[in-house]
Amino acid sequence: MPNLARRDVIKKAAAMGMAVVSSEAFELSCKASPKRAQNSGTADFFPAGFKQSQFKASGATINFVIGGTGPGLLLLHGSPQTHIMWRKVAPQLSNRFTVVIPDLRGYGDSSKPPDGENHSGYSKRAMAQDQVELMKSFGFSKFAVVGHDRGGRVAHRLALDDESMMEKIVVLDIVPTYKLFHSVTKEFATVYFHWFFLIQPAPFPETLLGNNAEFYLRNRIFRRLPPAAIDDQVFAEYLRCFREPDAIHANCEDYRAAATIDLEHDAADLDKKIACPVLALWGQQGAMQPLYNVLGTWKERASNVTGKPIPGGHFLPEESPQVVLEELDKFL
Repeated sequence: MPNLARRDVIKKAAAMGMAVVSSEAFELSCKASPKRAQNSGTADFFPAGFKQSQFKASGATINFVIGGTGPGLLLLHGSPQTHIMWRKVAPQLSNRFTVVIPDLRGYGDSSKPPDGENHSGYSKRAMAQDQVELMKSFGFSKFAVVGHDRGGRVAHRLALDDESMMEKIVVLDIVPTYKLFHSVTKEFATVYFHWFFLIQPAPFPETLLGNNAEFYLRNRIFRRLPPAAIDDQVFAEYLRCFREPDAIHANCEDYRAAATIDLEHDAADLDKKIACPVLALWGQQGAMQPLYNVLGTWKERASNVTGKPIPGGHFLPEESPQVVLEELDKFL
């Protein structure tokens, strides 16, 4: 799976002192990753009955777990996490749904495609297409989606590009990307400084993150979480998936796409509202609550919206899983 963009970034990063693996070592790592994903993603974090597999979509290879029976329910994680962020809610949801839980392209043990023109390889449209193909492979022509953080942005794009397939959508602790970039304040830039750091040209953020991946996760991303939200085993898995040079680059590309091609796609759809029912939940102790009228913002973008703040910060499925389950149970 090597590509010129990845090689260029790794060469530049190496020249600047970033810790990198060789191309040969990277390929060996990728070949071994399905086994690692099965051991960590299924056996350690999900109960019996959930199975790990990989699906080759037209634009990426998607790692995922699946469990349960019934209507299709797609769970999409945020950054810098992977599918295991749903470990606390997926088992109960599988009593009612066929729960499909992927790693988004560029994350976890899914592949890291080339950047593409104007970062199109990591546009939410491309990420959404992966998930449409995955769900179709299981025979789901209609399904519900729950998306947290970046996954919520993919869910938003799914609702606009593939509205006939969307039953219901839940977005967790976000407002639309277009809204964020067109209403930047000092408060937003302070809390979400990484939005502006990660979009800097490669290999600047890649180099800094590559040398400080664990510090970044512990002291920036997860610093305010209660200990019970993410234990040492979960943190180790997030770190394993995040610290690879290709994964760091893909994470940056996700944010670069948000600031470029995603805004173009969103601008073209400003007059188009989400047709299916939408539930918006956000953390009472998170940044969204003081910064935005979250429910009002989503009502600008969807025809049928309900929502409210719930206890917790940003990482709601890991901080407040029981409350999230209660709200999903009522809505879905």
